[in-house]
Amino acid sequence: MSNGDIIVSLDIGTSKVRAIIGELNNGAVNIIGVGSSDSIGIRKGAIVDIDQTVQSIRKAIDHAERMVGIQISDVYVGISGNHIALQASHGVVAVSNEDREIGDEDVERVLQAAKVIALPPEREIIGIVPKQYLVDGLDDIHDPRGMIGVRLEVEATIITGSKTPVHNLIRCVEKSDLHISGLVLTSLASSQLALSKDEKILGTVLVDIGAGATTIAIFEQDNLTFTTTLPIGGDFITNDISIGLRTEKEIAEKIKLKYGCALIDQADENTTFSANRIGNHEEKEFNQLELAHIIEPRVQEIFQLIHNEVRRLKGKEPAGGYVLTGGAVLMPGMINVAEETLNMPVRIAEPDFIGVRDASYTNGVGIILHSTNYYKWNSNNQSSTVTNQASKPAKKNVIQRVKDFFKEFI
Repeated sequence: MSNGDIIVSLDIGTSKVRAIIGELNNGAVNIIGVGSSDSIGIRKGAIVDIDQTVQSIRKAIDHAERMVGIQISDVYVGISGNHIALQASHGVVAVSNEDREIGDEDVERVLQAAKVIALPPEREIIGIVPKQYLVDGLDDIHDPRGMIGVRLEVEATIITGSKTPVHNLIRCVEKSDLHISGLVLTSLASSQLALSKDEKILGTVLVDIGAGATTIAIFEQDNLTFTTTLPIGGDFITNDISIGLRTEKEIAEKIKLKYGCALIDQADENTTFSANRIGNHEEKEFNQLELAHIIEPRVQEIFQLIHNEVRRLKGKEPAGGYVLTGGAVLMPGMINVAEETLNMPVRIAEPDFIGVRDASYTNGVGIILHSTNYYKWNSNNQSSTVTNQASKPAKKNVIQRVKDFFKEFI
């Protein structure tokens, strides 16, 4: 990718759809535009209404386009869910060049060889993540191009998904008049900015707590080893508030965002608010301490479920602790409850870019960073992700290799 190239990410969540525009400048990514809209047609992270989801995507894209003054045509789309699975694979090819120098074609062929695996008919390959390359038996190579050898191998992780949710996601994006440059596993993408290399090597759990679902990703030895999704998130806190205060869910969400506190000890009894009661429409006054008594038990339950799932997947505690991200972790007191329940070091990760310094933008910014880093070596085969509204000729920037990859499945 060269200077001025534009990358657009699309993060489709339960509560919000976010489109983020990044520009590559001297090897660094600058966030130049953000568009968001309320998610309609998505429940617990899954698409339940195609038309409503298309409307939400279109609103977010239009918002981002107006901010920057461009027309978005291609996007990298985040994907997650409990249908995602990881599978180890191994590929072997002979180096094709006469001088035995390993080139881009050899790397591409060995990755294609690793994708030749047996899959059930209802599943398909979403992506492949190389863990290491081997050249004539020499291992722990991260980029074999330019090396001399006869035999090239790769140990990789194949990311697979269920065809139904994958194709529904693709259908929604395409009906929004957008082209998919690539599907990106959100937990893998968000780790680009949420986790340091040492944390990935040591062993760290990345937890993305959204509105309708919580995604858990475990990293060890610099590789994603486990990922799973729990159907619980910030919406469950909102439901408890709605029931506890006997008010509408929309009002409960606003109260949660403005007055919510996850830790009773941090709540202020003098901070008061009013809520309309269901039935008689009368307003009743409550305080933050009463609200915290509703919120803290549910937050404890969420982190206890996360802890149980990590123990089930990994069998032991992560040496590097937990890193939290997602919109639901922004509530005051969340990190305190997490540390107490998980009994491990916990921190919150958020992007360090102007305009998106918020944990809810981690996935969207991570998709941009992942797309930049993962595909930059193939920069000669790209075309534009945007066209200028002033009828400026389109600049080539979409990755042909990814296009060809998706033709196999769409």
